[in-house]
Order: sequence, then structure tokens, then C-alpha cells
Amino acid sequence: MRQNDFENTPMLKLVMSLAIPSMIAQLVNILYSIVDRMFVGQIEEVGNVCLAAIGICGPIVTLLSSFGTLVGIGGSIWLSMCMGQKNEKRASQILYNSFVMLVVLSICLTLGFILLKHNLIYWFGGSDALYPYANTYLTIYTLGTFFALMSIGLNYFITGQGYATIAMLSVCIGAITNIVFDFILIRTLKIGVTGAAIGTVVAQFLSCMFVFCFLRFKSKIKLHKEELSIEKMKHIVKLGFSPFLIIASDSIILIVMNMMLQKYGGNMGDIYISAITAAQSYFLLITGPLLGISSGTQPIFAYHFGSQNLKKIKEAFKIVISFAFLFCLVMFIISMCYSNVFVAMFTNDAMTMPIADRAIKIFCLGILMMSIQYVLVDGITGLSNVKLSLFLSLNRKMMYLGCTCLLPAFLGVSNIFYAQPAADIYASIVTIVCFIKIIPSYLKSHGVK
Repeated sequence: MRQNDFENTPMLKLVMSLAIPSMIAQLVNILYSIVDRMFVGQIEEVGNVCLAAIGICGPIVTLLSSFGTLVGIGGSIWLSMCMGQKNEKRASQILYNSFVMLVVLSICLTLGFILLKHNLIYWFGGSDALYPYANTYLTIYTLGTFFALMSIGLNYFITGQGYATIAMLSVCIGAITNIVFDFILIRTLKIGVTGAAIGTVVAQFLSCMFVFCFLRFKSKIKLHKEELSIEKMKHIVKLGFSPFLIIASDSIILIVMNMMLQKYGGNMGDIYISAITAAQSYFLLITGPLLGISSGTQPIFAYHFGSQNLKKIKEAFKIVISFAFLFCLVMFIISMCYSNVFVAMFTNDAMTMPIADRAIKIFCLGILMMSIQYVLVDGITGLSNVKLSLFLSLNRKMMYLGCTCLLPAFLGVSNIFYAQPAADIYASIVTIVCFIKIIPSYLKSHGVK
């Protein structure tokens, strides 16, 4: 197993060695939801209804999983800082405290979501036609919450120690398992959304076991019992809150969007939800790898912030932003030319396909600016400036939420898709200005030179 050397590896090589495996891991990770949707969308007669049902569950499931990100990113950033300071004892304490937090959170969330799932489905855009399928999927998935949170949360600690390839492998194990089970349970045994949910839970179980065993026996900073500390847990939450908010609020916005589509879509409500489910699935192919670039390289900023090396921090920002921008440029071209090919993988419904195709093209109008915003916000989090990254995250989400609520009311339901690029462009401009004005003095005040 190969661990990256944050101190001596040339920056371009270091960024690529962390960003590329993390991109692949995120890309493979989103296959959990995308493959489920592709298989159920092609079910004869009820495929479009099943696709909409999973579309209703998708943001709820992501909201559930985002708590793994809260602990995982928060703890792994601090762990990387401690490694930069050569304090392996504290790094070990952070890992164990994070593990305990994930256990407690998974138990609480499982109980809470099981009790509330009926109301959640209807509150968040479900209809009587969608409910049986959405209820089945959400019930089974929620019962596997422990494995989902553990596999997501603990995997960040593998990346945070420099084992990016191992972190990618853990995700690949889960995704490949999910694809195989979907094919067997949905295509062969024909048990629909039940099979999709079972396949996801089994995949997360295997990924969880792999991650746990690696951290317990193979990694440099191993998972073993340490002293529990409420103060350490608070600091982990503080560091992880901004990226958690990005993911959790994305889920909330998607939930609100489903509600608006159902409210203003009339008898087309379920069709609009099917269409936007396909469009959002495609958009994950952009935001997932982009998040892989920005979050995967966070340990570089955290490590060199801990070692107070300004030159390395500047160099890292230049390379990571360039790489993220190039990726989004390629995806923008693909989106404008071939979005209809992707839509056909989800549905062959004549009414759904043109709506989904248009939604994809509109969603992608702001992705070039979004590439800069993602890297800067996650980089600022890596530099431990939680207040600024939190403000920038909230700023974008409030814009997105406002547009999601107002656009269908004043411009018609078909224009709700413009909320995405409007928020991306606005938030990117604000983020760039704040970064230029605030970060240089912030670093100087912390002795980084």
C-alpha cells in the first residue's frame, strides 16, 4: 500500500495522486444511486413511476448520508493537520472519537428516519402513486444506515493519511457489488425497487467492512480505543460543518424542488420529478468528481497549514483550481452535445425525455464558475477557516433555495431549472472576492509564511 508524502512530493504529482483517485472514488460512489435509477427506470409499465419514487427518496437518502461527511471530513482535516505537526497521538485520538460519533449518529438517524419516513415521503413531493415504491426503498435503505455512515465517514480518514488509492478501492468494492446485485435482483429476479435498495445496503456493508479492517490493522494511524473527549468531538463538528452543510443543504434544495414541481406541475408533477431525477443523476457525474478534486486535496491544505508553509499552499491552490476548471470545461462540452444519450439510459418516455434533456443543459450553464467555487470553499475549510467557508456555503444555498421557490411561481414550472446556474455564478463571484480579500491576512495572522 502506498502512502503519499505530503512533505517532499512535487506539488503537481501530489495533487494528481490525491485528486484523481478521489475523483474516481466519487464517480464510482454516485453509481450507487445512478445505477439504481437506470435499472428501475427501464422496468416495464411502471419504470417511470419507480424512477420518480427513487427521485423522491434520493435527497432524503443523501441527507441521511451527509452526517457521515460531517464527521469524516471534519475529523480527517484535523487528523491531517496533526500529521503535519508530527502529532500522531492526537491523530489517533481524533480517529477514535470520530468512530464513536459515527456509531451514535447512525443509531439515532436510523430510529428517527424509520419513525418519520411516511411523513417525509409526502412532505417532500411524494404522491399516492409514488408512495408504495418510495416507502419500500426508503425503509430498506434506512435499515442499512450504520453501514452507509461508517463506509462514508471512515473512508475520509484513509484519504487524510495519504492512502488515496485504498480509499478509491473501498468505494469500488461497494459500487461493483451494487451493480451486480441490481442486475440480479432487478433485471433477473424482477423485484424492482426492493432489489435496488437491498443491493445498495449489501454494497455498503462490504465497503464498510473493508474500510474498518484497513484502519484497524493496516493504516499508519490505526483505529483503536482512546480517551473520549467532548471538546474534540465539538471541534470535529466545527471543521466538518461547512462541507456537511453543502451536501445536506443540496439535499434540502432538491427536496424543495420536488415539492415545487409537484405543486406547480399540476397533472405533470410526477413526470417532472422523473425528468429532474434523470437530470440530477447526470449532474452528479459533474459535481461528484468535482467534489472528489476539492475534498480529496483538502489534506494538502490542512497539512501545509499545520506546517505553516505558505508557498506550498499557494502552489496547491493554483494546480487544484486549474485541474477542476479543465474537468468542468470537458463536462460542459459533453453536456451540450450528448445529454440526450444519457437521458435515454433512464427512460424512453416521450414526455419525460425532452424535459430531462433541457434540464441538463440548463443545469450546466454555470459549471465553469462552480469549479472555482468548490475548490476555494473546500480549500478554505482545509485551512481551518470554518466561519468563512460556512458563510460562503450558506450564501450559495440561500440563493439556490430562493430561486427554486420563486422561479416556478413567477416564470412557470419549466424555468425552475435556472436556479442551479444562477446560484453557481453568483456564489462563485462572491467566493472569489472574499478569498482575495480575506485569506492572505488570515494566513499571516496564523503564522503561515
